[in-house]
Amino acid sequence: MKAPMNRRVFVTGYAAATSLGNTFAGTWTAATEGKAGFRTVSRCETTSRSNVVGEIPDWDPAALPYVTAKEASIWNADYIFLTMEMCRQALEHAGLEITDETGPRTACLIGSALNGTDAYRVAMDNYVNRGPFKVSPYLLPNVCANLPAGKAGMLLGFTGPIFSPQGACASANHAIAIGARMIRDGDCDFVLAGGVETCIIPEIIQGFSNMLATIKVGPRDRAHEDPRLASRPFSLDRKGFVLSEGAGVLLLAAEDAIASLGLEKRAEVAGIGMTSDAKHFTRPNRETIVRAIHEAIDDAEIRSSDIGSINAHGTSTPTGDATEVECLRAVFGKNISTIPVSANKSQVGHSLGASAAIEAALSIEAMSQSILLPTVNHIPDPDFADIDVVPNEIRKQSYEHVLSNSFGFGGTNCCIVFRGV
Repeated sequence: MKAPMNRRVFVTGYAAATSLGNTFAGTWTAATEGKAGFRTVSRCETTSRSNVVGEIPDWDPAALPYVTAKEASIWNADYIFLTMEMCRQALEHAGLEITDETGPRTACLIGSALNGTDAYRVAMDNYVNRGPFKVSPYLLPNVCANLPAGKAGMLLGFTGPIFSPQGACASANHAIAIGARMIRDGDCDFVLAGGVETCIIPEIIQGFSNMLATIKVGPRDRAHEDPRLASRPFSLDRKGFVLSEGAGVLLLAAEDAIASLGLEKRAEVAGIGMTSDAKHFTRPNRETIVRAIHEAIDDAEIRSSDIGSINAHGTSTPTGDATEVECLRAVFGKNISTIPVSANKSQVGHSLGASAAIEAALSIEAMSQSILLPTVNHIPDPDFADIDVVPNEIRKQSYEHVLSNSFGFGGTNCCIVFRGV
């Protein structure tokens, strides 16, 4: 094998669709206004008490100009068109044109925790109620994890490697990490990296509820009258995460390719840390999370004191938030009280495999504008008195490095340091 080229890797554009907006611009505006995008589920019917979710507003893939009635019928896994549109928007935001030169040098890595579960649900319903020959012959392509990236390539014309990093709720950070190293080594010049999740279906809602992961909003809960209050990371009354659909895609690019095409650098992928827990399939392992954070900081060739902001995994679960705080204290020591810790899931919910990409885009935009996004719905927890969670309102502050944490079922951890430019 050829020796790696050791190129620097930058983010040149991004796109996102969240419960705050069906574009990054819409999401960003709502996030800076301190809004949260939660409501009682409307995508499906469920009797679950975990019925507060995050749904992408005004999202209608049938209205996209490239989605014909036939295409909409064949591709009934919602993550496919969502990925295609986010990849298109990310390229547009970056100003990269896919040509005979750039196309073969552009890869697409889109992770997902649940993939085409919605298409499988339709197939099973047809199988049980209408017979085996009513199962769509397109079922298997719909549930193939790489299909969204493949369809994006068919739409946009890139022909570099496509695959789906499967890291549960850390999938998108894995996509960014692997994509950055592919560019660093010279395998490609550009990577569309991120995650997608279309998870608002009854079985998934009920499954998370039964495992006590998502919030159940009872009549005495403050979110009972206002669902927007349901996600509250690091808050005294946190009760579980809010399940949300969403997608995020970053365009990564090699420094030399950026220079030759006149693209804009928005942030550098400075450091990556990846570990696994080898402990439990849902309970986080403090030791290996701490190691992942240390590895990301070391890979960036900086000190822990250089981190100016932390984008927390911050799911709003009692155990998860407490463990993350313990890990941050272990890495940063007494300095942790001076480092702002934002939790975007307080505003957009938990989009599983897409969360890390959404949070990366929000983190980079915030760093570029010298602001800190808030952790909304916050009631102080005395156990976290030393943690500055940027409660409830944005804050003006300049900083050069942001650490973005992401952890997933199965004990998978991926932390990334982004450097401002």
